[in-house]
Amino acid sequence: MGRIGCEVDGVLDDSKFSQPIPWVGLYIVAASLACLIGMATDTILGICNRKFWFPCKYFSLNATSLTLIGVAVKLSVDLNTSMPRHHEQLAKLSSSALICTIMANSMPSLGAMETKDMFMNLMALAILVITVIVNICMQLGTGVIYIFWREHILLMFLMLIILLLMVSSALTVPTTKQYLEYKYSKKYEMAVKKCMAQTEGTVTQRGKHKLTIFWMMAHTCSPQFVVGRSPTCIASGAFCLLSAMILAEAMLLSYLTPFSFRFCKGESDYKWSTILILVTQNAAVGVGTIAPALRWFIAIKFCCPKVRKQSSHKEQFRVEPYWIESLLEMKHCPLNLRIPNRHRRKLAHDAKFLSLSFCIRVQMAIVLISKVTRIISIFLVSSVLACWDHCKILKPRFKNCGSNISSGTESQSGSKQDLRDFVLHLEGEEELVEVMLRENHDATNHWIKVGEKRKPKHLVQLLEKSSVSQGFKGVGAFDCDKVPSLHPEEPSNIWSLPLVTLTAIAVALPNITKDSVKHLLDTVHEGLAYADLVENTLDKEGDLMKVRQAAQIVWLGIDLYHKWFGLDFSKMSEKSPEETLQKLADTAKANYEKYKMKNINVCLKAKPSAWPVKVLAANSMYRISNTILLNWKSKYELGGEALFEELTLVIADILGSCLVNLLHVLSVKCLTTAIEEREESVRHAGYIFGKTKKIMEILDKRELPNLAQTGAMKIDDWRSMHRQNSIDFPFSPCSPENNTETTSSESRTETTSSESSDLCQIIMDPS
Repeated sequence: MGRIGCEVDGVLDDSKFSQPIPWVGLYIVAASLACLIGMATDTILGICNRKFWFPCKYFSLNATSLTLIGVAVKLSVDLNTSMPRHHEQLAKLSSSALICTIMANSMPSLGAMETKDMFMNLMALAILVITVIVNICMQLGTGVIYIFWREHILLMFLMLIILLLMVSSALTVPTTKQYLEYKYSKKYEMAVKKCMAQTEGTVTQRGKHKLTIFWMMAHTCSPQFVVGRSPTCIASGAFCLLSAMILAEAMLLSYLTPFSFRFCKGESDYKWSTILILVTQNAAVGVGTIAPALRWFIAIKFCCPKVRKQSSHKEQFRVEPYWIESLLEMKHCPLNLRIPNRHRRKLAHDAKFLSLSFCIRVQMAIVLISKVTRIISIFLVSSVLACWDHCKILKPRFKNCGSNISSGTESQSGSKQDLRDFVLHLEGEEELVEVMLRENHDATNHWIKVGEKRKPKHLVQLLEKSSVSQGFKGVGAFDCDKVPSLHPEEPSNIWSLPLVTLTAIAVALPNITKDSVKHLLDTVHEGLAYADLVENTLDKEGDLMKVRQAAQIVWLGIDLYHKWFGLDFSKMSEKSPEETLQKLADTAKANYEKYKMKNINVCLKAKPSAWPVKVLAANSMYRISNTILLNWKSKYELGGEALFEELTLVIADILGSCLVNLLHVLSVKCLTTAIEEREESVRHAGYIFGKTKKIMEILDKRELPNLAQTGAMKIDDWRSMHRQNSIDFPFSPCSPENNTETTSSESRTETTSSESSDLCQIIMDPS
């Protein structure tokens, strides 16, 4: 009996080698389908969001997409598998067209990458494209590809052109990012000063105008948008459309006029899978061509009237400095290589100088080719666009609505003029300012309206009951200095930890209905999302990270299990609120000592805010429970339901004082994020603004203390203010028992008021 793979006489048996190849074809189909889904998703999102430059979110140039491309184009690099029939030859051609489509689709994603990653991914793509071109040339020579050779040559040429366009675009990305980042910071300062000078309108109206300015700046300097509107990216759309037309021409000719071709007889080793490959890849090319073609067409539609009006096209063929700036820097920088011989160093430097001079000329040529392509495209479709414009003018509804449109335009001209100064553009893009202004003027309104539909209803209801008119007096009631400390130093307070601790106490109280508990938990759940946003933004150095983690862990136990570190509220046997509070205080103290002894070295060396999370949570529960107990009998006793209501009001006041900082936080988000993420950050800020618009209106309609107007960053600032005033809460023993300090309190209040006027810029100027 012969060995596996060999016959009895020892001769190699290769009859089974081709049996798994149809399953390899299915693998190609799966990779092509993944590319199709990714490109289709980006196209649909671009159309739905009216981003007709089609940013790459789900299908960008990265390791995953490069792997998928390598699998999807396997037929193009298969050198020795025969493809005799017409649909198999077409499958070879569709693989080549698919590469052109994928490259044109993924070009905007170059702007979203770090410089190193971008050039590494481009190098991998270049190796793949060159490999495909070399292998197709071999197949043309050996006869594996024996028909559609003209189409293959054209597609190889288009592959190379689109690759060069991608490299050309990549060379400008670092330069344009630096320039636009600098320009954004300057425009941001100007926007802050302008918003500070604006005193008319409500807080929400001013905040909306502010976010509109930030959106215009963030969107127009988005790296993907900058690449997407560049001449090279627009030209790639034209070449991508041309590659799809070449594939369509071959498909139509082969099926409609089969008599004009002579195909071979026989069957490929891929068998039935080649039909699936052809169908999938044709669909991928068709869907993938939509985004690049629309980029090209919209640019042509906009540029067409301007080109008609210009008598000279010199400006159209000018190469702006940012296209070659990075190459010029490399050209004039010295070599880092240490070559011993002076003559050899001179030769190496001259070689570098000449090679980069050549690259600069090539770069300029590519930019000129892109601009020539745009001009040619304009003249090709100008007559079609002219007919379209005349047809629109002849429509009666446009005649009837002409006056309304003009009046609406006049009403918006002032606001658009205000935003013109905040459209960030590169040299040579002056003509795009009007388009970017017109297309993105109402984007902020859209996201605000989306947010308004999802406003936190429970939180709004709670804040309407809060003591806003009394300066959020509950903020100073939850913790009293008369409570004996467990440690000489106390950790800094944040909004979320006392918030969840008070919620835990409220849930633990006896004789409270399930509906009341559920409503409170839903409200705190909504409020914590914004408290976390405020704390994460304002705690720039991360000093309070442990305190925030403690709050998150406490809330997880309360929300999901109605427990506080293993203490099950549903199994507590206490009959009165006083007993419940005492048990919570005793449990917190015992846990504090236990956790502290386990982490004694950490607690001794670290500052209080860096204690372990369980120590911080236990300390908070101990102080708040004892604050309520301290004055329990000295004033009057409350039943469980009454105390629950009082705790709810304190929770409302803490949330209200925290949310005073929302506008400031949203402003910070518009500046501090990286340029690649800034557009998404500003969009999210607009969405959050819409969700919290009702909350801001509630706060704006009521008289707030001076501290609120300055945008207090810490809850301890509010507590310091309330120590000077009487706090009329049943469980607050910290209020003065007499008025002997009224005069000093008033003087301190006046001092605080005068100081607050000097700090009024803090909301508008987070930097």
